[in-house]
Amino acid sequence: MSRIGNKTLTLPAGVELSREGDVVTVKGPKGELSREVSSEIAFTIEGNDVNFTRSSDDGKIKALHGTTRANVANMVEGVSEGFKKTLKLVGVGYRAAKQGNKLVLNVGYSHPVEFEDRTEMTVEVPDSVTVVISGISKQKVGDFAAEIRAVRSPEPYKGKGIRYENEYVARKEGKTGK
Repeated sequence: MSRIGNKTLTLPAGVELSREGDVVTVKGPKGELSREVSSEIAFTIEGNDVNFTRSSDDGKIKALHGTTRANVANMVEGVSEGFKKTLKLVGVGYRAAKQGNKLVLNVGYSHPVEFEDRTEMTVEVPDSVTVVISGISKQKVGDFAAEIRAVRSPEPYKGKGIRYENEYVARKEGKTGK
């Protein structure tokens, strides 16, 4: 029994959920998302409540039951509220800037690192050490944030690098002189 798959999903006001074949489409005030799901997982809509059921108790289908429900719940949250990731630049001289439709990072390399804006999300730089990525797709926002973080991951000795807003970086003791 999948605990996540059996949970009832409640649709907020203004959000529509539909399925055509294996494609689930969610429309809301912030936009529209579509995703292909397994035909082994069915759902019923009763008012604002959505219940997911699986066709059999096969191990793979049990796993898909919870995954499908979680993916659809993320789509519903995305089109109603949206997702946001905040990155902090920690280090002397590390800074971010927005130049037109590019995000420019100066993070200790001999050259600035540039990222083009993505069409389905917005990138904001409220101050020189903070980057805020927001959009309706949890996967795309998280992937783009991870791509930016990978430019200069936090290192454990001085703590310098690009990190998520509330990320804890375990610090190590440096070598000791005699």
